Amino acid sequence: MAGLSAEDIVRLFEEDARARKRLAELLVSEPDVRLAIINAVLRDVATKQDLREMRDATRQDLKGLEERLTTRIEGVERDMNALRERLARLEGAMAQLAERIGDLNKRMDYMARVTLILTGSVIATLVATIILS
Repeated sequence: MAGLSAEDIVRLFEEDARARKRLAELLVSEPDVRLAIINAVLRDVATKQDLREMRDATRQDLKGLEERLTTRIEGVERDMNALRERLARLEGAMAQLAERIGDLNKRMDYMARVTLILTGSVIATLVATIILS
């Protein structure tokens, strides 16, 4: 068996489940090997403390997100209120303009009637002057 390579030994253990189990028992029975295996496994296992720390960090992250979101929502609400106020002012200004346009239309109608009457009076005066001369 001196000619066996490491690959050959691995292959033999893969083929023989009983031999693998016996090797594991031998390795675990050695305190130094057992401790090395435990330490190696523990490096990959999350402890309760790890989970608590992760939970606390997640809660902090969520709290930060909530605070930023709340701040943004408050900002949007302020902006919306400012826009509502501007819209109300614009609507008021438009109503005033509509009223002024209405007044101008009434004045223009009045001026058109006065102009028509005056033009008629001038024409009547001219006709009377021509007839009477």
